[in-house]
Amino acid sequence: MPTIGWFEILIVVVLAIVILGPKDFPIMLKKVGSWIGTTKKYINNIQNEVSNIDIEDNQIEKKEEKKDES
Repeated sequence: MPTIGWFEILIVVVLAIVILGPKDFPIMLKKVGSWIGTTKKYINNIQNEVSNIDIEDNQIEKKEEKKDES
């Protein structure tokens, strides 16, 4: 998987400033930051739900094993 270095990031930033203009660039950065934040919240929420499901499944399995032993 290719990595993105500082030079590539610099090129993207310069191109964004040229294309969007210096006035709209900060606005676009805020929008992108908001999108990234929202995406991270969704991913964390999904990870927590999957983790909770796994924990609940383990607890159910332990209860069933205890019943089988009795």
